[in-house]
Amino acid sequence: MPTHQHDVPARMIDVPALMQSDEAELDFLQRGSFAYFIDQTNPANGLVRDKNVPGWPASIAAVGMALLAYPVAVERALIGREAALRVVLTTLRFFWNSPQGPQADATGHHGFYYHFLDMESGRRAGTCELSTIDSAFLLAGALGAACYFNRPDADEQELCTLADALYRRADWQWAQNRGDTVTMGWKSGRGFLKHRWTGYNEALLLYILGLGSPTFPLPSASYQAWCAFYHWDHCYGVPYLQSGSLFTHQLSHVWIDFRGIDDQFMRAHGIDYFENSRRATLVQQRYAIDNPQRLIGYGQTCWGITASDGPGPATRVIDGVKRRFFDYVARGVPHGPDDGTIAPWAVIAALPFAPEIVLPTIAQFARTPALHCRYGYKTTFNATFRSKAMPHGWVSPWHFGIDQGPVLLMIENYRSGLPWRLMRACPYIGSGLRRAGFRGGWLDAAPGMP
Repeated sequence: MPTHQHDVPARMIDVPALMQSDEAELDFLQRGSFAYFIDQTNPANGLVRDKNVPGWPASIAAVGMALLAYPVAVERALIGREAALRVVLTTLRFFWNSPQGPQADATGHHGFYYHFLDMESGRRAGTCELSTIDSAFLLAGALGAACYFNRPDADEQELCTLADALYRRADWQWAQNRGDTVTMGWKSGRGFLKHRWTGYNEALLLYILGLGSPTFPLPSASYQAWCAFYHWDHCYGVPYLQSGSLFTHQLSHVWIDFRGIDDQFMRAHGIDYFENSRRATLVQQRYAIDNPQRLIGYGQTCWGITASDGPGPATRVIDGVKRRFFDYVARGVPHGPDDGTIAPWAVIAALPFAPEIVLPTIAQFARTPALHCRYGYKTTFNATFRSKAMPHGWVSPWHFGIDQGPVLLMIENYRSGLPWRLMRACPYIGSGLRRAGFRGGWLDAAPGMP
Protein backbone atom coordinates (compact mmCIF):
# COMPACT_ATOMS: atom_id res chain seq x y z
CA MET A 1 0.00 0.00 0.00
CA PRO A 2 1.64 3.24 -1.07
CA THR A 3 1.78 5.76 1.75
CA HIS A 4 3.21 9.25 1.75
CA GLN A 5 3.56 12.04 4.24
CA HIS A 6 2.65 15.01 2.10
CA ASP A 7 -0.62 16.75 2.83
CA VAL A 8 -3.66 17.26 0.60
CA PRO A 9 -5.53 20.53 0.03
CA ALA A 10 -7.94 21.55 2.77
CA ARG A 11 -10.76 21.62 0.19
CA MET A 12 -11.05 20.25 -3.31
CA ILE A 13 -11.48 22.81 -6.06
CA ASP A 14 -13.45 22.76 -9.30
CA VAL A 15 -16.50 21.12 -7.77
CA PRO A 16 -18.93 20.69 -10.67
CA ALA A 17 -22.19 22.56 -10.70
CA LEU A 18 -25.25 20.35 -10.66
CA MET A 19 -26.53 19.70 -14.16
CA GLN A 20 -30.21 19.12 -14.92
CA SER A 21 -29.46 15.41 -15.27
CA ASP A 22 -27.81 15.41 -11.82
CA GLU A 23 -30.85 17.07 -10.28
CA ALA A 24 -33.16 14.53 -11.90
CA GLU A 25 -31.06 11.61 -10.65
CA LEU A 26 -30.92 13.01 -7.11
CA ASP A 27 -34.71 13.46 -7.22
CA PHE A 28 -35.03 9.83 -8.33
CA LEU A 29 -32.81 8.60 -5.52
CA GLN A 30 -34.57 10.59 -2.81
CA ARG A 31 -37.99 9.42 -4.02
CA GLY A 32 -36.76 5.84 -4.03
CA SER A 33 -35.31 6.03 -0.54
CA PHE A 34 -38.46 7.58 0.85
CA ALA A 35 -40.54 4.88 -0.85
CA TYR A 36 -38.75 2.36 1.36
CA PHE A 37 -40.01 4.15 4.48
CA ILE A 38 -43.53 4.33 3.08
CA ASP A 39 -43.58 0.64 2.14
CA GLN A 40 -41.80 -0.76 5.19
CA THR A 41 -43.42 1.23 8.02
CA ASN A 42 -46.18 -0.10 10.25
CA PRO A 43 -48.65 2.82 10.39
CA ALA A 44 -49.99 1.62 13.73
CA ASN A 45 -46.71 2.24 15.60
CA GLY A 46 -44.25 3.85 13.19
CA LEU A 47 -41.78 0.96 13.28
CA VAL A 48 -39.64 0.55 10.15
CA ARG A 49 -38.64 -2.88 8.90
CA ASP A 50 -34.89 -3.40 8.99
CA LYS A 51 -34.87 -5.39 5.73
CA ASN A 52 -37.54 -5.68 3.04
CA VAL A 53 -38.31 -9.31 3.81
CA PRO A 54 -41.77 -10.33 5.09
CA GLY A 55 -41.66 -11.14 8.77
CA TRP A 56 -38.37 -9.30 9.33
CA PRO A 57 -38.17 -7.17 12.50
CA ALA A 58 -37.92 -3.41 12.80
CA SER A 59 -34.63 -1.55 13.23
CA ILE A 60 -34.68 1.31 15.71
CA ALA A 61 -31.85 3.00 13.77
CA ALA A 62 -34.00 2.91 10.63
CA VAL A 63 -36.83 4.45 12.66
CA GLY A 64 -34.53 7.30 13.69
CA MET A 65 -33.54 7.95 10.09
CA ALA A 66 -37.18 7.88 9.02
CA LEU A 67 -38.06 10.48 11.66
CA LEU A 68 -35.56 12.93 10.15
CA ALA A 69 -36.53 11.89 6.61
CA TYR A 70 -40.11 13.10 7.01
CA PRO A 71 -39.18 16.82 7.16
CA VAL A 72 -37.10 16.35 4.00
CA ALA A 73 -39.98 14.52 2.32
CA VAL A 74 -42.37 17.35 3.21
CA GLU A 75 -40.04 19.97 1.77
CA ARG A 76 -39.51 17.87 -1.39
CA ALA A 77 -43.30 17.42 -1.81
CA LEU A 78 -43.08 13.66 -1.36
CA ILE A 79 -45.70 13.74 1.41
CA GLY A 80 -47.98 16.33 2.95
CA ARG A 81 -47.06 17.93 6.26
CA GLU A 82 -50.15 16.63 8.07
CA ALA A 83 -49.59 13.07 6.88
CA ALA A 84 -45.94 13.22 7.89
CA LEU A 85 -46.85 14.67 11.28
CA ARG A 86 -49.26 11.79 11.94
CA VAL A 87 -46.57 9.18 11.31
CA VAL A 88 -43.92 10.93 13.41
CA LEU A 89 -46.33 11.55 16.28
CA THR A 90 -47.51 7.94 16.19
CA THR A 91 -43.89 6.78 16.34
CA LEU A 92 -42.95 8.95 19.31
CA ARG A 93 -46.10 8.01 21.19
CA PHE A 94 -45.26 4.35 20.70
CA PHE A 95 -41.73 4.66 22.04
CA TRP A 96 -42.78 6.77 25.01
CA ASN A 97 -45.53 4.35 26.03
CA SER A 98 -43.72 1.09 25.19
CA PRO A 99 -42.63 -1.09 28.14
CA GLN A 100 -39.29 -0.21 29.76
CA GLY A 101 -37.63 -2.58 32.18
CA PRO A 102 -35.30 -5.55 32.67
CA GLN A 103 -37.81 -8.08 31.35
CA ALA A 104 -36.60 -10.11 28.37
CA ASP A 105 -39.57 -9.07 26.22
CA ALA A 106 -39.56 -5.34 26.99
CA THR A 107 -39.05 -2.70 24.31
CA GLY A 108 -36.33 -0.85 26.18
CA HIS A 109 -34.58 -0.23 29.47
CA HIS A 110 -33.15 2.91 31.10
CA GLY A 111 -34.33 4.96 28.12
CA PHE A 112 -32.48 2.85 25.54
CA TYR A 113 -34.08 0.40 23.13
CA TYR A 114 -33.46 -3.03 21.72
CA HIS A 115 -31.73 -3.06 18.36
CA PHE A 116 -34.56 -4.97 16.68
CA LEU A 117 -38.25 -4.94 17.59
CA ASP A 118 -41.20 -7.03 16.48
CA MET A 119 -43.01 -5.04 13.79
CA GLU A 120 -46.44 -5.64 15.31
CA SER A 121 -46.00 -5.84 19.09
CA GLY A 122 -42.98 -3.53 19.31
CA ARG A 123 -41.34 -5.91 21.79
CA ARG A 124 -37.74 -7.13 21.64
CA ALA A 125 -37.11 -9.36 18.63
CA GLY A 126 -35.26 -12.60 19.37
CA THR A 127 -32.27 -12.28 21.68
CA CYS A 128 -30.87 -9.01 20.29
CA GLU A 129 -29.07 -6.49 22.47
CA LEU A 130 -30.24 -3.22 23.94
CA SER A 131 -28.18 -1.06 21.55
CA THR A 132 -26.67 2.24 22.65
CA ILE A 133 -25.64 3.33 19.13
CA ASP A 134 -28.94 2.45 17.50
CA SER A 135 -30.78 4.18 20.34
CA ALA A 136 -28.64 7.25 19.62
CA PHE A 137 -29.82 7.27 16.00
CA LEU A 138 -33.40 6.91 17.18
CA LEU A 139 -33.14 9.77 19.66
CA ALA A 140 -31.34 12.01 17.15
CA GLY A 141 -34.17 11.44 14.70
CA ALA A 142 -36.74 12.38 17.31
CA LEU A 143 -34.88 15.58 18.20
CA GLY A 144 -34.46 16.54 14.55
CA ALA A 145 -38.13 15.96 13.80
CA ALA A 146 -39.07 18.12 16.80
CA CYS A 147 -37.01 20.99 15.39
CA TYR A 148 -39.15 20.86 12.24
CA PHE A 149 -42.61 20.07 13.58
CA ASN A 150 -42.60 22.89 16.13
CA ARG A 151 -45.63 24.97 15.24
CA PRO A 152 -47.84 26.10 18.14
CA ASP A 153 -50.74 23.70 17.48
CA ALA A 154 -51.47 20.88 19.92
CA ASP A 155 -50.15 17.95 17.85
CA GLU A 156 -46.82 19.55 17.00
CA GLN A 157 -46.31 20.70 20.56
CA GLU A 158 -47.05 17.17 21.80
CA LEU A 159 -44.47 15.88 19.34
CA CYS A 160 -41.86 18.29 20.71
CA THR A 161 -42.69 17.31 24.29
CA LEU A 162 -42.39 13.61 23.52
CA ALA A 163 -39.07 13.97 21.70
CA ASP A 164 -37.65 15.94 24.61
CA ALA A 165 -38.94 13.42 27.16
CA LEU A 166 -37.51 10.46 25.22
CA TYR A 167 -34.09 12.08 25.07
CA ARG A 168 -34.14 13.04 28.76
CA ARG A 169 -35.06 9.47 29.77
CA ALA A 170 -31.88 7.94 28.31
CA ASP A 171 -29.50 7.18 31.20
CA TRP A 172 -26.08 7.60 29.61
CA GLN A 173 -24.32 7.18 32.95
CA TRP A 174 -25.91 3.76 33.41
CA ALA A 175 -24.71 2.84 29.91
CA GLN A 176 -21.11 3.47 31.01
CA ASN A 177 -21.34 0.54 33.45
CA ARG A 178 -18.83 2.24 35.77
CA GLY A 179 -16.29 2.68 32.96
CA ASP A 180 -14.90 5.75 31.23
CA THR A 181 -16.50 4.99 27.86
CA VAL A 182 -19.99 3.85 26.83
CA THR A 183 -20.75 0.17 26.44
CA MET A 184 -22.11 -1.10 23.14
CA GLY A 185 -25.19 -2.52 24.82
CA TRP A 186 -26.91 -4.67 27.38
CA LYS A 187 -28.92 -7.92 27.41
CA SER A 188 -31.65 -8.97 29.78
CA GLY A 189 -30.38 -11.71 32.07
CA ARG A 190 -26.77 -11.30 30.93
CA GLY A 191 -25.91 -7.69 31.64
CA PHE A 192 -23.65 -5.35 29.70
CA LEU A 193 -21.78 -6.38 26.58
CA LYS A 194 -18.02 -6.51 27.08
CA HIS A 195 -17.19 -4.24 24.14
CA ARG A 196 -17.22 -0.45 24.41
CA TRP A 197 -17.32 2.46 22.01
CA THR A 198 -13.69 3.51 21.60
CA GLY A 199 -11.80 4.94 18.65
CA TYR A 200 -13.21 6.82 15.69
CA ASN A 201 -16.37 5.39 14.16
CA GLU A 202 -20.10 6.09 13.91
CA ALA A 203 -20.39 6.55 17.69
CA LEU A 204 -19.22 10.17 17.49
CA LEU A 205 -22.92 11.09 17.48
CA LEU A 206 -23.52 8.89 20.53
CA TYR A 207 -20.99 10.80 22.61
CA ILE A 208 -22.31 14.20 21.50
CA LEU A 209 -25.84 13.19 22.54
CA GLY A 210 -24.63 11.71 25.83
CA LEU A 211 -22.59 14.78 26.70
CA GLY A 212 -25.53 17.08 25.94
CA SER A 213 -28.02 15.30 28.19
CA PRO A 214 -29.58 17.56 30.86
CA THR A 215 -30.55 14.56 33.01
CA PHE A 216 -27.86 11.83 32.85
CA PRO A 217 -24.93 13.47 31.05
CA LEU A 218 -21.71 11.68 30.24
CA PRO A 219 -18.68 13.28 31.92
CA SER A 220 -16.39 15.22 29.61
CA ALA A 221 -13.68 12.67 30.41
CA SER A 222 -15.66 10.02 28.54
CA TYR A 223 -15.08 11.87 25.28
CA GLN A 224 -11.35 12.07 25.90
CA ALA A 225 -11.33 8.35 26.68
CA TRP A 226 -13.07 7.70 23.37
CA CYS A 227 -10.57 9.84 21.45
CA ALA A 228 -7.60 8.13 23.11
CA PHE A 229 -8.03 5.21 20.71
CA TYR A 230 -7.95 7.32 17.51
CA HIS A 231 -5.63 6.16 14.72
CA TRP A 232 -4.13 8.80 12.39
CA ASP A 233 -3.01 7.22 9.13
CA HIS A 234 -1.55 8.03 5.69
CA CYS A 235 -2.94 6.22 2.66
CA TYR A 236 -2.35 7.06 -1.00
CA GLY A 237 -0.81 10.36 0.00
CA VAL A 238 -3.80 11.28 2.16
CA PRO A 239 -3.35 11.86 5.91
CA TYR A 240 -6.55 11.29 7.86
CA LEU A 241 -8.20 9.80 10.94
CA GLN A 242 -8.69 6.24 9.76
CA SER A 243 -11.74 4.01 10.07
CA GLY A 244 -12.15 1.31 7.46
CA SER A 245 -15.83 1.04 6.51
CA LEU A 246 -17.04 4.08 4.62
CA PHE A 247 -20.26 4.33 6.64
CA THR A 248 -18.30 5.09 9.82
CA HIS A 249 -17.19 8.36 8.18
CA GLN A 250 -20.79 9.23 7.32
CA LEU A 251 -23.45 8.33 9.87
CA SER A 252 -22.66 10.95 12.51
CA HIS A 253 -22.51 13.51 9.66
CA VAL A 254 -26.06 12.66 8.65
CA TRP A 255 -27.13 14.58 11.75
CA ILE A 256 -24.34 16.99 12.66
CA ASP A 257 -22.74 19.65 10.47
CA PHE A 258 -19.04 19.35 11.32
CA ARG A 259 -17.93 21.97 8.79
CA GLY A 260 -15.77 24.60 10.41
CA ILE A 261 -15.97 23.23 13.95
CA ASP A 262 -13.28 21.12 15.59
CA ASP A 263 -12.29 19.42 18.81
CA GLN A 264 -8.85 19.21 20.36
CA PHE A 265 -7.76 16.25 18.23
CA MET A 266 -8.76 17.84 14.94
CA ARG A 267 -7.32 21.22 15.88
CA ALA A 268 -3.97 19.52 16.41
CA HIS A 269 -4.15 18.15 12.84
CA GLY A 270 -5.44 21.33 11.22
CA ILE A 271 -8.71 19.96 9.84
CA ASP A 272 -12.29 19.22 10.92
CA TYR A 273 -14.30 15.99 10.82
CA PHE A 274 -16.01 17.01 7.59
CA GLU A 275 -12.67 17.38 5.85
CA ASN A 276 -11.60 14.08 7.37
CA SER A 277 -14.60 12.35 5.79
CA ARG A 278 -13.73 13.97 2.46
CA ARG A 279 -10.26 12.48 2.70
CA ALA A 280 -11.66 9.06 3.59
CA THR A 281 -13.84 9.30 0.49
CA LEU A 282 -10.82 10.15 -1.68
CA VAL A 283 -8.95 7.16 -0.25
CA GLN A 284 -11.87 4.94 -1.25
CA GLN A 285 -11.65 6.04 -4.87
CA ARG A 286 -7.86 5.82 -5.00
CA TYR A 287 -7.96 2.31 -3.55
CA ALA A 288 -10.44 1.28 -6.26
CA ILE A 289 -8.23 2.75 -8.98
CA ASP A 290 -5.19 0.95 -7.54
CA ASN A 291 -7.30 -2.21 -7.14
CA PRO A 292 -4.63 -4.24 -5.32
CA GLN A 293 -6.64 -7.48 -5.47
CA ARG A 294 -7.49 -7.04 -9.17
CA LEU A 295 -11.20 -7.34 -8.54
CA ILE A 296 -13.58 -6.90 -11.47
CA GLY A 297 -15.15 -3.51 -12.08
CA TYR A 298 -13.18 -1.36 -9.63
CA GLY A 299 -12.09 2.00 -10.95
CA GLN A 300 -12.50 5.76 -10.95
CA THR A 301 -16.31 5.56 -11.08
CA CYS A 302 -16.82 2.22 -9.33
CA TRP A 303 -15.93 2.29 -5.65
CA GLY A 304 -17.63 2.34 -2.24
CA ILE A 305 -16.61 -0.33 0.26
CA THR A 306 -18.41 -0.48 3.57
CA ALA A 307 -20.13 -2.79 6.03
CA SER A 308 -22.72 -4.52 3.89
CA ASP A 309 -24.30 -7.75 2.78
CA GLY A 310 -22.52 -9.79 0.12
CA PRO A 311 -22.67 -12.94 -2.02
CA GLY A 312 -20.98 -15.31 0.44
CA PRO A 313 -20.00 -17.11 2.44
CA ALA A 314 -18.32 -18.92 -0.43
CA THR A 315 -14.93 -19.73 -1.92
CA ARG A 316 -14.62 -19.81 -5.70
CA VAL A 317 -11.92 -19.89 -8.35
CA ILE A 318 -12.47 -16.87 -10.61
CA ASP A 319 -10.22 -16.55 -13.68
CA GLY A 320 -7.73 -18.90 -12.08
CA VAL A 321 -7.66 -17.06 -8.75
CA LYS A 322 -9.08 -18.63 -5.59
CA ARG A 323 -11.21 -16.00 -3.88
CA ARG A 324 -13.15 -15.90 -0.64
CA PHE A 325 -16.50 -14.11 -0.55
CA PHE A 326 -18.37 -12.93 2.54
CA ASP A 327 -21.99 -12.35 3.49
CA TYR A 328 -22.53 -9.45 5.91
CA VAL A 329 -19.17 -8.17 7.09
CA ALA A 330 -17.52 -4.83 7.90
CA ARG A 331 -15.73 -4.41 4.58
CA GLY A 332 -13.25 -1.56 4.60
CA VAL A 333 -10.41 0.39 3.00
CA PRO A 334 -7.44 0.14 2.91
CA HIS A 335 -7.00 -2.87 5.21
CA GLY A 336 -10.04 -4.92 4.20
CA PRO A 337 -11.80 -7.18 4.22
CA ASP A 338 -12.58 -6.68 0.55
CA ASP A 339 -14.15 -9.27 -1.73
CA GLY A 340 -15.28 -7.04 -4.60
CA THR A 341 -18.61 -5.96 -3.09
CA ILE A 342 -19.59 -2.35 -3.87
CA ALA A 343 -22.33 -0.44 -2.01
CA PRO A 344 -23.83 2.37 -4.16
CA TRP A 345 -25.69 3.78 -1.17
CA ALA A 346 -22.40 4.49 0.63
CA VAL A 347 -21.11 6.38 -2.41
CA ILE A 348 -24.25 8.52 -2.50
CA ALA A 349 -23.97 9.21 1.25
CA ALA A 350 -20.51 10.68 0.56
CA LEU A 351 -21.97 13.34 -1.75
CA PRO A 352 -21.56 16.32 0.62
CA PHE A 353 -17.87 15.52 1.16
CA ALA A 354 -16.59 15.03 -2.39
CA PRO A 355 -19.20 15.78 -5.07
CA GLU A 356 -16.47 16.04 -7.70
CA ILE A 357 -15.94 12.28 -7.53
CA VAL A 358 -19.36 11.17 -6.25
CA LEU A 359 -21.47 12.73 -9.02
CA PRO A 360 -19.57 10.98 -11.84
CA THR A 361 -19.87 7.70 -9.94
CA ILE A 362 -23.61 8.19 -9.50
CA ALA A 363 -23.79 8.86 -13.23
CA GLN A 364 -22.04 5.54 -13.86
CA PHE A 365 -24.51 3.72 -11.60
CA ALA A 366 -27.35 5.48 -13.42
CA ARG A 367 -26.08 4.01 -16.69
CA THR A 368 -26.26 0.49 -15.22
CA PRO A 369 -29.88 -0.72 -15.58
CA ALA A 370 -29.29 -3.80 -13.42
CA LEU A 371 -28.84 -1.52 -10.41
CA HIS A 372 -32.14 0.35 -10.79
CA CYS A 373 -35.15 -0.54 -8.65
CA ARG A 374 -38.10 0.95 -6.78
CA TYR A 375 -35.85 2.10 -3.95
CA GLY A 376 -33.28 3.81 -6.16
CA TYR A 377 -30.27 1.58 -6.65
CA LYS A 378 -29.67 -1.94 -5.48
CA THR A 379 -27.97 -2.05 -2.10
CA THR A 380 -24.80 -3.89 -3.14
CA PHE A 381 -23.31 -5.75 -6.09
CA ASN A 382 -20.24 -7.83 -6.79
CA ALA A 383 -19.04 -8.12 -10.40
CA THR A 384 -16.28 -10.55 -9.41
CA PHE A 385 -18.69 -13.17 -8.05
CA ARG A 386 -19.59 -14.70 -11.41
CA SER A 387 -20.97 -18.06 -12.47
CA LYS A 388 -22.91 -19.57 -15.36
CA ALA A 389 -26.10 -18.53 -13.60
CA MET A 390 -24.73 -15.03 -12.90
CA PRO A 391 -22.35 -14.18 -15.76
CA HIS A 392 -22.33 -10.48 -14.84
CA GLY A 393 -21.90 -11.05 -11.12
CA TRP A 394 -24.07 -10.89 -8.01
CA VAL A 395 -26.60 -8.17 -7.13
CA SER A 396 -28.21 -8.02 -3.70
CA PRO A 397 -31.94 -8.82 -3.67
CA TRP A 398 -32.45 -6.97 -0.38
CA HIS A 399 -32.76 -3.41 0.86
CA PHE A 400 -32.13 -2.06 4.37
CA GLY A 401 -33.59 0.93 6.17
CA ILE A 402 -30.22 1.99 7.55
CA ASP A 403 -28.87 2.15 3.99
CA GLN A 404 -31.83 4.06 2.56
CA GLY A 405 -31.82 6.72 5.29
CA PRO A 406 -28.33 8.09 4.59
CA VAL A 407 -29.11 8.28 0.86
CA LEU A 408 -32.11 10.57 1.32
CA LEU A 409 -30.62 12.60 4.15
CA MET A 410 -27.11 13.12 2.81
CA ILE A 411 -28.41 14.10 -0.61
CA GLU A 412 -30.50 16.71 1.18
CA ASN A 413 -27.55 17.90 3.24
CA TYR A 414 -25.74 18.44 -0.06
CA ARG A 415 -28.68 20.11 -1.80
CA SER A 416 -30.12 22.33 0.93
CA GLY A 417 -28.54 21.46 4.28
CA LEU A 418 -31.99 20.98 5.85
CA PRO A 419 -31.10 18.07 8.20
CA TRP A 420 -28.00 19.94 9.38
CA ARG A 421 -29.98 23.13 9.95
CA LEU A 422 -32.59 21.30 11.99
CA MET A 423 -30.00 19.65 14.21
CA ARG A 424 -28.07 22.92 14.63
CA ALA A 425 -31.27 24.35 16.15
CA CYS A 426 -31.34 21.63 18.82
CA PRO A 427 -29.76 23.03 22.01
CA TYR A 428 -28.68 19.58 23.20
CA ILE A 429 -26.46 19.15 20.15
CA GLY A 430 -24.75 22.48 20.79
CA SER A 431 -24.26 21.63 24.45
CA GLY A 432 -22.84 18.20 23.67
CA LEU A 433 -20.39 19.58 21.14
CA ARG A 434 -19.17 22.26 23.52
CA ARG A 435 -18.69 19.79 26.36
CA ALA A 436 -16.64 17.63 23.97
CA GLY A 437 -14.38 20.62 23.34
CA PHE A 438 -15.70 21.69 19.93
CA ARG A 439 -15.61 25.34 18.98
CA GLY A 440 -15.72 27.67 16.00
CA GLY A 441 -17.97 28.18 12.99
CA TRP A 442 -21.72 27.90 13.40
CA LEU A 443 -21.33 26.48 16.93
CA ASP A 444 -20.32 29.87 18.32
CA ALA A 445 -23.79 31.19 17.55
CA ALA A 446 -25.77 27.98 18.13
CA PRO A 447 -28.19 27.50 21.02
CA GLY A 448 -27.05 25.50 24.04
CA MET A 449 -28.44 24.47 27.38
CA PRO A 450 -27.14 26.34 30.40
